[in-house]
Amino acid sequence: MHYPSSTVYTKTASPLGTVVLSATDIGLSGIWFDGQKHLPPYKDWRLSSDNTYLQQAMVALDAYFNRQTKRFDIALDLHAGTAFQQKVWLALLEIPFGRTVTYQQISQHIGAPTAVRAVAGAVGRNPVSIMVPCHRVIGSNGTLTGYAGGLDRKLSLLTLEGVVA
Repeated sequence: MHYPSSTVYTKTASPLGTVVLSATDIGLSGIWFDGQKHLPPYKDWRLSSDNTYLQQAMVALDAYFNRQTKRFDIALDLHAGTAFQQKVWLALLEIPFGRTVTYQQISQHIGAPTAVRAVAGAVGRNPVSIMVPCHRVIGSNGTLTGYAGGLDRKLSLLTLEGVVA
């Protein structure tokens, strides 16, 4: 993953732990739980408290966790990933709130039906968790499978969305 040197970040509290947010000049570029797998070396970026995208993301996440919204309307910058990863991440944006899909369904949707493992890898490296809803992807047998932020958080997010009771 490659982020521009102008990337800025901040941290905020969430019901599931501290969240690291990043933004570039064109949009929100990251949401990670502090310490999660694939968290980039954000301390190399400039800490910002006044970036518009970061402020919008904090408000939106607060509304999401308080069940006041089911949608996010924030400009995203997904350029840190490869073309294939970006294709997968854009497909994740199409998964409705409160619904799940399988890795196989994503691979078919993007026109790469035999690339299930590559799709799983791209889902796992999604840099904008929650807003690009990788937590809504499950195994073909209906089980909760990998989540870079931890399966306990994936379960909490799906429960919040009414998928799991």
